[in-house]
Amino acid sequence: MTSPPFRIAVLVPCYNEEATIATVVTDFRKALPSAEVYVYDNNSSDHTASAARDAGANVRSEYRQGKGNVVRRMFADIDADVYVLVDGDATYDAPSAPRMIEKLIDDHLDMVAGFRVDQSDAAYRRGHRAGNRMLTSVLSSTFGHTFKDILSGYRVFSRRFVKSFPVLSDGFEIETELVVYALELSLPVAEVPTPYYARPEGSFSKLNTWRDGFRILGTMLRLYRSERPLRFFTAIGIVLALASVILAIPILITFIETGLVPRLPTAVLSMGLMIMAMLSVSSGLVLDTVTRGRREMKMLAYLSQPDLSTYRSPP
Repeated sequence: MTSPPFRIAVLVPCYNEEATIATVVTDFRKALPSAEVYVYDNNSSDHTASAARDAGANVRSEYRQGKGNVVRRMFADIDADVYVLVDGDATYDAPSAPRMIEKLIDDHLDMVAGFRVDQSDAAYRRGHRAGNRMLTSVLSSTFGHTFKDILSGYRVFSRRFVKSFPVLSDGFEIETELVVYALELSLPVAEVPTPYYARPEGSFSKLNTWRDGFRILGTMLRLYRSERPLRFFTAIGIVLALASVILAIPILITFIETGLVPRLPTAVLSMGLMIMAMLSVSSGLVLDTVTRGRREMKMLAYLSQPDLSTYRSPP
């Protein structure tokens, strides 16, 4: 692997992971001896913080509940050149981290995601597996890039990515937001297969399949609306226009045959729907211009951060 001077920070958001956090900290300290491991406790009701501290982690707290809030605080607080983000449930493979970092540095990437390869049937709940595939498919078709696992909690980032990424999500939607941000700015990213293990005995998932699945899907729709406003509002406009035309056809036929408009309320409704369709498309045009400006500002913030090659030692 490319040698330092790279400052590596391992970021571990945690909520009630007393049973596993010591293993996670120990494994990553062994896999990345030069890295600093930071555990952010998110109002745990057990002894997560003390277990992480005893294992040698730098323990801090974030009192706003939700993984997105924790990641926002981590990205703002921690200063490093390479960031490893991993969950504290001991399901991810720590020995894969050096390989992921090596790929990030050698290929000049900004994000390397760990594509989960489950090592047992218990690693993935059936609902989680199906939901992940569906959401991954939706994201790929919407934003035009094929990811195999958009919801992986195991990722490696460059400083450029972390310090320019505006975290907006509060909860488990953060993984989706990370992927969309990279796709919107056409940042260089990659996926690396990594082993994915079942949770150890006494450890329980905080992810609710249906509730968090719908929240993630809602986040995708919100991001699509904000990042693809012309397509979003044009689609709405087309639906409204079609409804208007369907309502107007019988009225028009009656008018041609008799010269009368017997269903005036329907005619008014049809006209109103067409006006709304035109307003929707117009809104999309305006918001598309705004979105392009926001994207340019994000890119400027990204480019203002030094590239990893800046830290390379001269040959």
